[in-house]
Amino acid sequence: MTSAAARVPGVDALRALALVAMIGYHFAFDLRYYGVIRTDFEHDPVCIAVRTAILSSFLLLAGVSLVLADRAAVAPARFWRHVATIAACALLVSVGSYAVFPTTFIWFGVLHAIAVALVLARPCVRRPALAAAIGVAVIVAGLTYSHAAFDRYALGWIGFMTAKPYTEDYVPLFPWMGVVFLGVTLGHALARVGFAPLAPLGGAPRWLTAPGRHTLLIYMVHQPLLMGALWLALRR
Repeated sequence: MTSAAARVPGVDALRALALVAMIGYHFAFDLRYYGVIRTDFEHDPVCIAVRTAILSSFLLLAGVSLVLADRAAVAPARFWRHVATIAACALLVSVGSYAVFPTTFIWFGVLHAIAVALVLARPCVRRPALAAAIGVAVIVAGLTYSHAAFDRYALGWIGFMTAKPYTEDYVPLFPWMGVVFLGVTLGHALARVGFAPLAPLGGAPRWLTAPGRHTLLIYMVHQPLLMGALWLALRR
């Protein structure tokens, strides 16, 4: 969605670093899937902390990207095409994960959450203080409130479930949408100082920042490639 004129090399570098961390995490997850390691990703505090940090980075950057697109006067049609593309990819993830993990397929993961959160956060793209207030409220509500009425597919995507569902990736709007709203606030804070804190990252080699310009494509292809390569390697 971010136009060429609105690109900030430092932001692209952060996206690339987040991608590297995500690929490393998923590689370890795939090793467990094939029985090479026995790491408890669902309960180990370190694994949970790593997942939280990686997921938060993508959601924060989604909010920052909203600000960049607005500052570049990206046309509304382009925004909606971007959201539709993410939503279509989210559907593909659900279908693909069902083929591999039929009992724990991804019915509302990170792409589903980003597609919805971008739409809901867009009205606040020029109101950083309001975005911050909503972001904090959403996170606090998502972390502190739960009710059995949300323990079903029909409402579980909102959040507030009493227990984490059995799924390979679960990113409910509460609390995670709040991170996107905070990303809007962060985007304004960085813009006010000309993105100076990210200047050192902006000087990174082009080959390092390039993945940050193709985040969605890399997200979609990395797991099939990883799982396929591991399957071939372990058959030898």
